[in-house]
Amino acid sequence: MTRLMLGRTLERICKGVLLLCLLHFLIMMILYFDVYSQRFDLFSRFNNGRNGSRSNVSGAGSGHHYYYYNLSRPNATLASYLATGEQLVPSVQPENTQTPSPKPLPPCPESPPGLVGRLLIEFSSQMTMERVQKENPNVTEGGRYTPPDCRPRWKVAIIIPFRHRENHLKYWLHYLHPILRRQKIDYGIYIINQLGEDTFNRAKLLNVGYTEALKDAEYDCFIFSDVDLIPMDDRNLYHCYDQPRHFAIAMDKFGFRLPYAGYFGGVSGLSKKQFLKINGFPNEYWGWGGEDDDIYNRITLNGMKVSRPDVRIGRYRMIKHERDKHNEPNPQRIRTARQKAAWSKL
Repeated sequence: MTRLMLGRTLERICKGVLLLCLLHFLIMMILYFDVYSQRFDLFSRFNNGRNGSRSNVSGAGSGHHYYYYNLSRPNATLASYLATGEQLVPSVQPENTQTPSPKPLPPCPESPPGLVGRLLIEFSSQMTMERVQKENPNVTEGGRYTPPDCRPRWKVAIIIPFRHRENHLKYWLHYLHPILRRQKIDYGIYIINQLGEDTFNRAKLLNVGYTEALKDAEYDCFIFSDVDLIPMDDRNLYHCYDQPRHFAIAMDKFGFRLPYAGYFGGVSGLSKKQFLKINGFPNEYWGWGGEDDDIYNRITLNGMKVSRPDVRIGRYRMIKHERDKHNEPNPQRIRTARQKAAWSKL
């Protein structure tokens, strides 16, 4: 009885092992035929591609195309590509004769997102033109800059009356270029220098700057700035407004307050239409003072009002300096301004 049971058990084990061997054999045969069929198909495509390239070389217009193997991957070989079965790619690509037209730029935002607000302005460190140029690689010759990513709302000419203020100009450029670029303004800077040592005439230089700037480009906004005034907040946007703009309303020189209601000095801006409406600036004021009051009168007498930024934004620091020689206060500045205002009314 025991031998009979042992024999049946051995028989079952032998049948199980035989079935496992048979199953293993079938799996191996399936895998073998699968791999063999893939390799056969790949080599046939390789031969077709090679024959097609030969046909194309032998005669034009035969309808065949070149084929090549992309071996540009690191450590790539033809064998590796054959092993992975990568598709063959035609070497002759159809040429696109149409050049894509550039997308139109969106308008620059009214409130640029890159502004930082209140700025730290100091004049203790040494400033050089080489440093200014290095800090502003995108500013082109002539102090010109255009935003590359949007379409500016204004084309602004910034005009500076100038004489013997080279050190002040370096600081002005050092601070103003980054501010103007963050404000997304298309601008050009014009330094109008008065030669010689005759009495300084600020307003006449501003008129000259307006005329010369229009020879370069079709500016529609003009900002007139003294070279010693630096804005302390980049939210004080240097472009034109519906009314003539007075930017420098809170200088440290005056305790960050407007000295009087009709003050229009330091930094101001007018559109081309506004400038022509007041017939430009007066040419009669030699020496310091008077011309800004005259300009204010011209604005109000032509039915316009002066617009100003918030006093917290319109803050300016003035570079300390001695009174320029041949730019002494004009003793007739107040009386002349009053007389010209009366004549304009008549």
